[in-house]
Amino acid sequence: MRIVLMGPPGAGKGTQAERLIKKFGMKHLSSGDIFRAEKASGSELGEKLASYMNAGQLVPDDVVVEMMAKAITQVDGGLMLDGFPRTVAQAQALDKQLADAGKPLDAIVVMTANDDIIVKRITGRRTCPECNRGYHVTFMAPQVEDRCDDCGDVELAQRSDDCEETVRQRLEAYRAQTEPVIGYYRNCDSLAIVDVDGNKDAEVVSGEVIQALESLEA
Repeated sequence: MRIVLMGPPGAGKGTQAERLIKKFGMKHLSSGDIFRAEKASGSELGEKLASYMNAGQLVPDDVVVEMMAKAITQVDGGLMLDGFPRTVAQAQALDKQLADAGKPLDAIVVMTANDDIIVKRITGRRTCPECNRGYHVTFMAPQVEDRCDDCGDVELAQRSDDCEETVRQRLEAYRAQTEPVIGYYRNCDSLAIVDVDGNKDAEVVSGEVIQALESLEA
């Protein structure tokens, strides 16, 4: 099964991605990882990619799609796309390349969550600057407030972009850039759309998504 996992930051995509990959034996294709690997490979495509990135320019859609389609068609079994496609043009071009390769997408998993819940999830994140262990002030609090359990008296830190103002800006950017892509996929008759309520407990969400995808395989 080939799926795309979509949703705003803080909706729980990371947690669900790990569980779905384990359950279905999927290959996880992250656009960021593929960008870095292709750039480092020294291939013709990697050099083309590097020329844009080194110049501080946006990578054109056709180059992005070529790179992602290459990675996708090299996977024989199931896969999950994460962080791509980001635009309708990318989605359309990707569909064509995958259709030509005989490896079309099967489903789009769309996670949603209330803005206030997302803000609470993200702004509550903390990390130990020494060991990088992650915490959350509500859901995974340290034994001693603001101190790492493993490193003793080391004070936990909050990422600068995890403040409320930045999180809400990221949500607005998501709506402007990514929601049109979801709308495009909803109009594709050959694709299954799995809508997921990310406000629920992670275990409940996992059960619902797995059940929906298993029904598609039946």
